[in-house]
Amino acid sequence: MSKKLAFLDKTFWITESEDNPKHVASLQLLKMPAKATLDYVDELAAEMRANDQACAPFNCRVRTFMGYPIKFVPAEQLDMQYHVQLHTIEDLTDKPALHKFVASLHEPWLDRDKPLWQFHLIKDHNTEQFALYIKIHHMCGDGSTLIRWFQAGYSPEPIVEGFVPVWSMDRTQRTRNKPHWFKAAFGGVWGFIIASKDLIWIIFRLLLKLLRINKDYMPLPFSGTKTVLTGQVKKGRAIATLDIDFERIKALSKRLRASANEVMLCVFDIAVHRQLRDYGHTFNKALYTNMPINLRKPGETTYGNQIAIVPVELAHGHTDPYLRLREIIENHRKVKRAAKASHPASFSYYTLLIQTYAIIFELLGLSNWVKPIANTLVSNMPGPSERMYFKDSQVLAAYPVSTITPGGGVNITMVTYNGRANIGLVCCNNKIDSLEPLRRYCLDAFDMLEKCVDDPSLNIEDIGEKITEEFSSIVDDEPFSQKDVIK
Repeated sequence: MSKKLAFLDKTFWITESEDNPKHVASLQLLKMPAKATLDYVDELAAEMRANDQACAPFNCRVRTFMGYPIKFVPAEQLDMQYHVQLHTIEDLTDKPALHKFVASLHEPWLDRDKPLWQFHLIKDHNTEQFALYIKIHHMCGDGSTLIRWFQAGYSPEPIVEGFVPVWSMDRTQRTRNKPHWFKAAFGGVWGFIIASKDLIWIIFRLLLKLLRINKDYMPLPFSGTKTVLTGQVKKGRAIATLDIDFERIKALSKRLRASANEVMLCVFDIAVHRQLRDYGHTFNKALYTNMPINLRKPGETTYGNQIAIVPVELAHGHTDPYLRLREIIENHRKVKRAAKASHPASFSYYTLLIQTYAIIFELLGLSNWVKPIANTLVSNMPGPSERMYFKDSQVLAAYPVSTITPGGGVNITMVTYNGRANIGLVCCNNKIDSLEPLRRYCLDAFDMLEKCVDDPSLNIEDIGEKITEEFSSIVDDEPFSQKDVIK
């Protein structure tokens, strides 16, 4: 079976390079069954390789014409030694070492002549745990798609016999009654007209904001500030992971009259400031983040990419963590109001328009010379709410490890699993040593935000902001000097 590719799917192929591959991944920690032998992981790898019959899109490669992707077509056969690989490291419980090893797996792009996915099993000789690093090309699906596959390939109870990995599962879509050709054609044209009209309205309102006539709208594109985390994306990745009890997040959100997204945006804002402070950066203005929006209708289960990405201005000038949160809430809701006021597809068109400019800058090697679209990309996806098993191994955590947008920055993705928020951090490491400090700063920032509810006098320690009497929304990109470095 072949499948035509949507234009958004194709962009992940067209814009891919060895410096900036377009795959997404998941790092999962698993506990072996109680009666597991020393050869358990080796035997599991052999069993997975034996399942060499795959269903779409896992059995599909990309057919191209002069380098341009046309559609998915079935591959003649699967090279299971490539798709399922086994690794041994010194100590799986050494998180920084595990992160460094996974970063080395995340760096190279997938073989374009094969189906675009891999499963990497990672073991040591000292623990009852092992890790599973899964990567798949972004053109196969967005975050919502991959979460559904995660749920389909796992079970709420251990499977002793009859284990079938996700790539061998038949996920044939239910046959739906096709609308009349006239209705389908007219509906498509009418939807395009409405979305285009709303896109023009979005651009017009952004122009008004540029002229300072309409300040109550979402941020202008390319408003991020240049830091060690932004710029031209090169080979090399830094990865870190962390966990937070999701019940704590929900409880804090309720007490602060905010959404979980808004609370975590504040946490990440404070943490990123601290990471950048360590490299001597000071800021006169707020940082910016991009946030993906799922454009699917409720209950829609199609794979591929149906997302839009919108910018959100964060906070500046408040040492009170509660006041920083209120500023982020207001800025986040400006964007939500803008999204609700427009046809969903218009934001998809807007995303393609802005990303096209960013991609051109990256392909021409100009990302170091222009402002990035944003400083971070933050996404949040709901995962399984109950404990899951991969065959008969219990899944302890499932950390998302995403791709890097043109212009760089750090990608922060959160997936809820079994009452925990599993958070993955990834960036290009050509200018920084590690994201382990950011991991600690995220945990510290969440603790601080919790404490500020009961202690109104609590202030954030210096996070590298220059606070002036007059607030401005224009990002200061002046090079920082030694005198700006905070000791």
